[in-house]
Parts: sequence; C-alpha cells; structure tokens
Amino acid sequence: QVQLVESGGGSVQAGGSLRLSCAASRVISIYSSMAWFRQAPGKDREGFASITRDGYRLYADSLKGRFTISKTNDENTLYLQMNSLKPEDTAVYYCAADRLGYGLGPHQYNFWGQGTQVTVSS
Repeated sequence: QVQLVESGGGSVQAGGSLRLSCAASRVISIYSSMAWFRQAPGKDREGFASITRDGYRLYADSLKGRFTISKTNDENTLYLQMNSLKPEDTAVYYCAADRLGYGLGPHQYNFWGQGTQVTVSS
C-alpha cells in the first residue's frame, strides 16, 4: 500500500504562484500514471493534469498553459507548478497514482493522497 502526501498548499493572491508536491512512500516508477485532481466546495473532483511513467503529460484544456505537472523518480515525488492563479482555482488539491490507469478520470486511480488546500483571493 502506497502513501501519497501532498504539501505546498496555502493562501495566495490572484496572479500568484504555488508549487505543490506529492511525496510517495514507494518508488513512483511502478505507476503507469500519476495525476493531480482538485475539488472545490459543492463540485465534483476534477482531474486536470497527469503524467505517465514515460513522462507523457496530459492536461485539461481549461488549465493548459498555467499549470505544469512534473516528477522526479529519484525523489519519488510528483509536482504541480501553478502560475497566474485565479480565485476559481480555490479547491482542495489531490495527487493520485495507479499501476494500470491513465488519464484524468478519478475512477482510473486507486491510490490517493489526503489533499492540500489552495485558496486564491482576489
């Protein structure tokens, strides 16, 4: 059983940046894909960035260009660089991993972190 622990969330003003990290308790190279999701109050969990074992990145069109997903196999860590943040980016951000799954659907991932809160003020 893997543990995923997100960090780096916080409060920032609109236009600012944050970098989220997701530390895995096991080597991440065993996972076919890792991804970032977010869930705002009253809304469904939304997948917006994923990266495969080979480094192929997939982004939701709405966030492409502002957010960048990356990983370091040596450190067993997934990252999310978020730039030009907007108030509508306010949500709890989760990282996820799976040995077989791929893409941006929550049902495709079996391992989840506990989430980190990101709050963007106007």
